[in-house]
Amino acid sequence: MNLSVTPSQQSCQPHRTVLDNGITILVVENPASDIIAARIFLQAGSRHNSWSQAGLANLVASVLTKGADNLSSMEIAEWVESVGASLGTDVAADYFLLSLKTVSADFAQMLGLAGKLLRSPTFPEAEVELERRLTLQALRSQQEQPFTVALKALREGIYQQHPYGISTMGTPDSICHLTCEDLQAFHQTYFRPDNLIISISGRLSIAEAIALVRQVFDDWEIPAMPLPKNQTIAINSQPHLIITPQETQQSIVMLGYPAPSIRSQDYGTLKLLNTYLGNGLSSRLFVELREKRGLAYDVSAFYPTRTETSHFVVYMGTAPGNVEIARLGLQQEVERLCTTQLTPQELQASQHKLLGQYALGKQTNSQIAHLFGWYETLGLGVEFEARFQAEISSVTAQNIWEVTNQYLTDPYTSLLGPEEVVRSATS
Repeated sequence: MNLSVTPSQQSCQPHRTVLDNGITILVVENPASDIIAARIFLQAGSRHNSWSQAGLANLVASVLTKGADNLSSMEIAEWVESVGASLGTDVAADYFLLSLKTVSADFAQMLGLAGKLLRSPTFPEAEVELERRLTLQALRSQQEQPFTVALKALREGIYQQHPYGISTMGTPDSICHLTCEDLQAFHQTYFRPDNLIISISGRLSIAEAIALVRQVFDDWEIPAMPLPKNQTIAINSQPHLIITPQETQQSIVMLGYPAPSIRSQDYGTLKLLNTYLGNGLSSRLFVELREKRGLAYDVSAFYPTRTETSHFVVYMGTAPGNVEIARLGLQQEVERLCTTQLTPQELQASQHKLLGQYALGKQTNSQIAHLFGWYETLGLGVEFEARFQAEISSVTAQNIWEVTNQYLTDPYTSLLGPEEVVRSATS
């Protein structure tokens, strides 16, 4: 069966321009509302931190808006709020992001502020210390969240010394040892025009967008020092049982499988498989393990997008007494896909669900700017959007069967719950 991609499922393709100093600009003209959104990406995520400096990119993001040039944290906040705009930063495994949204008339002003933050942050020591304390508090809070603790143990088991194996926030030890000089060094290394992607969507023309970016960034010169290249770290897969004793009313059962990056030809098939197994109230895991068997408080699957080896996870939150039967239930549902192909109805329903959700994720200027900027940052190009939809439409039941047998046969197992329960579970 082959589903066609209708025009309504596609968004306008952005215009792509690269300035002389290496800045990549993506522009989507969208006059539907008087709003302009921009997403400014850098390849400077937690992937770019060593284990000893884990959390550095996240701390930079937390402090970036707290001072720039002669502006204090309060002055920056007042500048943003005075025009009713939004401006914020975020860090993921593979990228650093500055986001802004404003009415069209104020976009030039807000882009100018973004330029100051990106080019001349001051990293005030008092602000760094405040964000350090807040990060340590958040890390302590995570220890009280069973799902987060179980996932942390699973990631560390799969990735070992790879940076993907650690939280973007870092560890208490790494955070305590980071200095203002470390933040400055990270900024000087990665915040440069040839590592900058500016994705804009809203009520402005391509020429206007490029002119505004030039006005703010055109005099930013490429440093003499080459941009560091990521060192690919091999992941030696040795699936095993990971036990985390914790007295809790809800135990967590996770099966995790090393899975390919977004550049793999199997990426779309795995995304569709993730939709079938764990996306929504009609998903296979929800219906079979929660609705029919009553095993789960929460049950789902996820497959994060990564530029290097990712992970495919099925998980369940359940009563402590159900840990072993829950583990077997999850394992049986995955193993069933290794022997039994999806029916045409199951395949079509999953394709429609994934493509429909994908289309709904491109309704606002913020969503459009983020999507295309993200694809460009991952090195996929703006044409990936159409290619991804076509790939999903052409996946067959045979493809899913082959991919399941290739990747989802030997899981890492992460169990969290009362010690007596999790230690008695079989591997």
